[in-house]
Amino acid sequence: MGNPEAQGPPEEQYSGPVVRRREQVTPGTTDQRLLDTLGGDTDWVHTDPWRVMRIQAEFVEGFGALAELPSAISVFGSARTPPGSPEYEAGVRIGKALVDAGFAVITGGGPGAMEAANKGAREAKGVSVGLGIELPFEQGLNDHVDIGVNFRYFFVRKTMFVKYAQGFVVLPGGLGTLDELFEALTLVQTRKVTRFPIVLFGSEYWSGLVDWLRDSVVAGGKASEHDLHLFHITDDVEEAVALVTKEVGR
Repeated sequence: MGNPEAQGPPEEQYSGPVVRRREQVTPGTTDQRLLDTLGGDTDWVHTDPWRVMRIQAEFVEGFGALAELPSAISVFGSARTPPGSPEYEAGVRIGKALVDAGFAVITGGGPGAMEAANKGAREAKGVSVGLGIELPFEQGLNDHVDIGVNFRYFFVRKTMFVKYAQGFVVLPGGLGTLDELFEALTLVQTRKVTRFPIVLFGSEYWSGLVDWLRDSVVAGGKASEHDLHLFHITDDVEEAVALVTKEVGR
């Protein structure tokens, strides 16, 4: 076969499931790069393959922390809702009522409406969960969270909101709240998840959005009339909890 050192670079290189050919062949081996400490190069910790491991670790941590939760409802709403406001107090009452109905309460763990729901859950001596997210403007988990998990990646956090909840209650909120709402609606509409209740709390706040969905989206043929039945709207805390309870078979 001749002297291997006299041969040119291989035309085909296998690295786990990856095949590289011709100019894409890289020098050395994976083990060599792992064990070679010369040069102290740490750029590898910022590469996409390493990020995959970090993503995997976030899923493992989230699943491990939440796997033994009782039945839970995710409550969404604005981080800017001021304490003492009617919306904040409604969040507190919703958190309490959900616990009284036998649910744990999951929020994004931040201030505002999220804090309100966590506060209500804690005061009712229920399980109060906060799923935080790394942001440029750090907020941290509110003081009423008993089980908290902080995530780097939005999509991992979103998985936890859906996987460990039997329904959503959505208080008035901004872009983040809308993002969670429409993702939930899409998952239910496309049957990617078993149908679960989505309750919009605050008819005055949500009515404009519902009018647009009906008069523009549905009327324009971009969604069906049936899609307007994927959610409920109420101004009553007891009704919100009753709608969630009824649809999850409580």
